[in-house]
Amino acid sequence: MSVQMVLLPVFVLIGLTFALMLGTFAARTKAIASGQTKMRDVALGQQAWPDRVTQFGNCLRNQFELPVLFYLLIALALPLRHVDLVMVLLSWVFVVARFAHAGVFVTSNDIRRRGPVWLAGALVLMAMWIYFALRILLLI
Repeated sequence: MSVQMVLLPVFVLIGLTFALMLGTFAARTKAIASGQTKMRDVALGQQAWPDRVTQFGNCLRNQFELPVLFYLLIALALPLRHVDLVMVLLSWVFVVARFAHAGVFVTSNDIRRRGPVWLAGALVLMAMWIYFALRILLLI
């Protein structure tokens, strides 16, 4: 597996994180400029943002939860040369699930849709870790 093939899903997921960061910044700037939120009301991290701003912020924060385990897995598997086609394909499935999760999060935020998409990504990531662990432990 080439390094590019392994890292491309990582770069795409990082791109999603930066897009959400910019979206959160834009939503916060708009809320302050429109007067919906006063700077003094959020200066110390208080939850005084409008719902739309909170949606983006929560989605951004979520990119530093489950995806951290993905980044760690790739960071371990790549130098140990335990990345194969299965890992790359599962990486893409995980990234697609994260995009779907973020899409629901910043649009309808329907938990009945968001929860199963999150779970799908979590299960794919768990499968990736199990696959990696077995390859390491069984010396495959």
